[in-house]
Amino acid sequence: MSTRPPTPSRRALLRALAALPASALVLGELPGLLGTARAAAPASGSATRYTIVPFLDSDDGTVNVYESDDATDFRLVRSSAYTPPSDRIRDASVFKHTNGYYYLTYTTHTWQDVSTTIGFARSSDRVDWTFLYDYTVPITDLSRAWAPEWFVDGDGGVYVIVSCSTADDEWIFTPYALKAADSALTAWGSPVALSGIGANHIDTYIVRIGSTYHAFTKNETAKYIEYGTASSLTGPYMISRTGDWAGWGSYREGPSVVRLDNGAWRIFFDGYGDGTYYYSDSYDTFATWTAPKALPSVSGTARHFTVVKETVTGGPSLATNISRSFRSANYPTRYWQQQSSLLNLPVVTASSTGAEKSAATFTVVAGLADPGAFSFRDTSGNYLRHYGFRARFDADDGTTTFAKDATFVARTGSASGSIRFESYNYPGYYLRHYNYQLQVAVTDGTDLFRQDSSFVPVSAWA
Repeated sequence: MSTRPPTPSRRALLRALAALPASALVLGELPGLLGTARAAAPASGSATRYTIVPFLDSDDGTVNVYESDDATDFRLVRSSAYTPPSDRIRDASVFKHTNGYYYLTYTTHTWQDVSTTIGFARSSDRVDWTFLYDYTVPITDLSRAWAPEWFVDGDGGVYVIVSCSTADDEWIFTPYALKAADSALTAWGSPVALSGIGANHIDTYIVRIGSTYHAFTKNETAKYIEYGTASSLTGPYMISRTGDWAGWGSYREGPSVVRLDNGAWRIFFDGYGDGTYYYSDSYDTFATWTAPKALPSVSGTARHFTVVKETVTGGPSLATNISRSFRSANYPTRYWQQQSSLLNLPVVTASSTGAEKSAATFTVVAGLADPGAFSFRDTSGNYLRHYGFRARFDADDGTTTFAKDATFVARTGSASGSIRFESYNYPGYYLRHYNYQLQVAVTDGTDLFRQDSSFVPVSAWA
């Protein structure tokens, strides 16, 4: 039985970041771009917000809106948030433009039908959407224009990457780039094929890091998501990873890639062959990936989506260099307490002994691995960390592994004033009590899990 999840290499991540040109480190978190320079935990009082707008497995005539603060636990914001005035809405891609509006582009017909248009809609709040127009993609003898994906280049140019086939072979798709000809996104330049990817590739998603364009694209013949790179958006791309190179399996489509707060990259994809939606993480700039996991809450409901990441106000606040005690949000007489080096959740009251109160008191400090996150020190100077999925206290051994194990990102809790603490190096894993013992467990998207992983910082017992 494994005692620890596989540990990603922080050194590899730092080497990758160090290799980037300075221009790449100032780009905003838009589809295709690197994101914030440090890819760090949000500042106190701020929160990370990921938004998806998927169509439904049961209904391709409308989309729901979901949001998450950790890219794992997505919660419904509004069902049937947008229904186009005619036709369908599939494969919806979302991004936030520099004018402050959110935009959708989407496939307008079911897969059985000839589909020469892609649709556009706009929203000021991600929830209330207004239809803009259907755009006929200007390709001679076009049969199908599918799966449009937003991409914003380093110069601010806005593109849609769309998969198109022609009437002579309506099931052989080629990715094309359409560049917006105006800031209002109402006019588009001529389609330019992305060279080097090859025919019969669909759902092409582009990420730019520095001067390199990274393409994730589904080989429609082999049914695998492939990977390649180029030095310009339109190619030529060199497809260097084929087959089951990442361990994601076959019959996968709709890749969408976003950078997490700890610097890792996460890919989401639709496992349409088994009805599951998956995610997988890379800590070495796409060379290797963690084993795919089913995305809780929306797996089996949501279909083909992309993700927009933002930093917003209203996140949890927690002062550092101060002693606190931490009360369970759903068992308000129980508190964190160090017992024989392990973190448990016993009852602590005013009549508890001085030793018990001292063991339930911790100093909050800036995260050892990320100063925007948090670490917790007991009265003997040992740090709270996860080991074998169990929460325990150990002396800092100075290693990067220990620093990451002992760092937690603050996320909004289930009750007013409560905070959830996400593992820095294993996104989606939270400090959670089970049988009154604290462990690091992956979220299952349920209200019970959110409650069990929510704690209220209060005045220190000692």
